[in-house]
Amino acid sequence: MNALLSLAAAEVYDRQMPTVGEIMTPDVLGLEPATSLVDAARRMHERRVGAVVVSEGDRLVGIVTERDILRAVATGAIGGSVADVMTHGPDTIGPDESAGQAAALMIHGGFRHLPVVDGSNVVGMLSIRDLVRVSVDDEAPRGV
Repeated sequence: MNALLSLAAAEVYDRQMPTVGEIMTPDVLGLEPATSLVDAARRMHERRVGAVVVSEGDRLVGIVTERDILRAVATGAIGGSVADVMTHGPDTIGPDESAGQAAALMIHGGFRHLPVVDGSNVVGMLSIRDLVRVSVDDEAPRGV
């Protein structure tokens, strides 16, 4: 008997979806809370990333995204620090979770970046773009 036939529909779906660890970006930019927002924006631009993790020692304490930087510019707070604008205690996901679980968490949470943690260690960053790449499965754009 086919092994997939003995599984519930949700289990089949999860088995067909890659894990977060398979599609995440493992090279994560990390900053300290005291980092200036201007320096954070410069480093994000240099690395071409939309989010950075904020750590105190080895402990994840927050996340700063391009939206946070834009909000600081718009409100005249760009002279502040990462700690002033970061999301404290961000939601996280494990590398063994399914891409579908990550998508649901991001959609319901209203965010585009999700730190990936293994225990207490940040091991990657998952973006909505990573999830889109999986869903389109390398289809060429129409008209190209």
